[in-house]
Amino acid sequence: MTSSDGVIDESLAIPKEMGGPGGDKTNPEQLFAAGYSACFHSALQLVARQAKVPLNGSTVTAEVSVLKQEVGFGLGVALNVSLPGLDQAQADQLVEQAHQVCPYSNATRGNIEVALSATV
Repeated sequence: MTSSDGVIDESLAIPKEMGGPGGDKTNPEQLFAAGYSACFHSALQLVARQAKVPLNGSTVTAEVSVLKQEVGFGLGVALNVSLPGLDQAQADQLVEQAHQVCPYSNATRGNIEVALSATV
């Protein structure tokens, strides 16, 4: 798989857990996780900036799962957000606000389950 500008040039493989060869190749779920976590982090920075809350060392990690459904498969996502230096209530509020403005969250809302967690 290669992006039109050549920046992304990766070989794909089905993970062993899904009956594929796995190995040192990426898969669509990893690419989705990378895109979602990067987009969510940008949304988090936006809402924090609007609230005048400095973020120092914040990170977002997305874990994407493939779920068997009655027909075919679906996705599940766990977004794990680390906001060191904030209190828990403030962190939870920023994560919830970011979830409302993130384009990936808006695109997937109602289609896949997204679990949010914030740690301080």
